[in-house]
Amino acid sequence: MDWTFIQEYIPMYVEAGELTLTIGILGIILSILIGMIASAIEYYKIPVLRQIVSIYVELSRNTPLLVQLFFLYFGLPKIGIRWSSELCGIVGLSFLGGSYMTEAFRSGLETVEPIQKESALSLGFTPLETMIDVILPQALAVTVPSLVANVIFLIKETSVFSGIALADLMYVAKDLIGLYYKTPEALSMLVLAYLIILLPVSIIGTLLERRLRYAGFGN
Repeated sequence: MDWTFIQEYIPMYVEAGELTLTIGILGIILSILIGMIASAIEYYKIPVLRQIVSIYVELSRNTPLLVQLFFLYFGLPKIGIRWSSELCGIVGLSFLGGSYMTEAFRSGLETVEPIQKESALSLGFTPLETMIDVILPQALAVTVPSLVANVIFLIKETSVFSGIALADLMYVAKDLIGLYYKTPEALSMLVLAYLIILLPVSIIGTLLERRLRYAGFGN
């Protein structure tokens, strides 16, 4: 193991890690927003929109992220739409993540007994207040493990961004291997970088789940 090489190129991994994390966070936030809206549409069984959501979920979950990114980065310019690799990464991750978040939120909402909604409405709650104050707190406690798993999955999926010339962690590792043939060193730094990013997410998710359960939600 060439420790001098590792020390020299750690700054490149730090910079690539910041880019990976930034795009990952933006994509995950948008994924959660998409998931919440789409799951609410399915929960309230809104005509037409519900069918659109079903098509979106099936299309997104059954096509690889790399294919989606290629469509955005290489396909759209054929019809005059040109996006930066960063924007393609955010949009692609949001499109994929939104479908997984939709299923996670939907399964959580389905665990809430209908009597909860009926009781809230009978007490004078509006549908929006019922969703925010009664249904969501109970559904989230059940959904947290799936949400955390999806967040980890989406961050790991950023490893394919190098396919659209985005200088993420995987791009840097492949570049160093190609230039200097330092495969063990480059891959060791790559693994360490993802562990540094993903381990805190896993720990925070576990603590959040326990706190929600201790608070009495999801029981």
